[in-house]
Amino acid sequence: MMSTSQKWLRFHYLEEAEHIGGLCRSWKYNGEQNGWFLLCQKLRFSEEDKTKQTSNKDLFEMWWFQQGLSFLPSALVIWTAAAFIFSYITAITLHHVDPALPYISDTGTVAPEKCLFGAMLNIAAVLCIATIYVRYKQVHALNPEESRIIKLNKAGLVLGLLSCFGLTVVANFQKTAFFIVHVCGAVLTFGMGSLYMFVQTILSYQMQPKIHGKQVFWIRLLVVIWCGVSAFSMLTCSSLLYSGNFGTDIVQKLHWNPEDRGYVLHMITTAAEWSMSFSFFGFFLTYIRDFQKISLRVEANLHGLTLYDTAPCPVNNERTRLLSRDL
Repeated sequence: MMSTSQKWLRFHYLEEAEHIGGLCRSWKYNGEQNGWFLLCQKLRFSEEDKTKQTSNKDLFEMWWFQQGLSFLPSALVIWTAAAFIFSYITAITLHHVDPALPYISDTGTVAPEKCLFGAMLNIAAVLCIATIYVRYKQVHALNPEESRIIKLNKAGLVLGLLSCFGLTVVANFQKTAFFIVHVCGAVLTFGMGSLYMFVQTILSYQMQPKIHGKQVFWIRLLVVIWCGVSAFSMLTCSSLLYSGNFGTDIVQKLHWNPEDRGYVLHMITTAAEWSMSFSFFGFFLTYIRDFQKISLRVEANLHGLTLYDTAPCPVNNERTRLLSRDL
């Protein structure tokens, strides 16, 4: 005679759930065949796993410029290009310069375009400082124990900040009013900027293929070569043009005719200057993909519960994103 429990086991199934990590397996016992059988298996996630899945899903649903801090180099290039274009259009409309390849600085020499030129380039300098700093923090975080990379990274930061300072000098000291100061600003902007690009290209070489692919390095190397050729052409032709053999009024000259002495050198110099600026744009655009992988946070450290406390007391620190993703 079978007991009641044995009869129940024979004609009914027992269900058992097995949890291994995030995997949930459902087993059932068949009393007639005296064995356990896998009924189904499915993934179960904790609340932390669900939060990670949601964030990853949001990441794929975001636009490319919303991922990480990729909007910084994008905004830098777009804003700086807009400063050049708006100043150029204004100067051409008011007949302050010739339409055929004027100096970039000439489009911001006379009012009202010089006001627009100066204001927009000052904002561009701030964006450039932010971009250079984020790049510095990213390289440092990816290579915390590489002494050679750390030194090059610090050198790149200093060179980049000097270039940004030169950009503000160019924006606020016009060529026709403060020629020497303007030239010093241009040397800082283009000279230190070119060295910054060179240092970042070396860093890209040393970080591939472990940190990123070789393609990024080759792209940046080509842009640096483009920048170097433009810089050499501009430096050579401008030195010949301002040597004094083509007149003393070249500094104040905003309108050029094909019959003027030094016209060919002038055109080569201006073309090289615009080309060099575009090489800077191209280099910063290579940061977009890298900046999609980084975000910065701000930590607020309070030394007291009120502003009247004189003695420090422990309080909870607040950590927030440097910039909200909603932007």
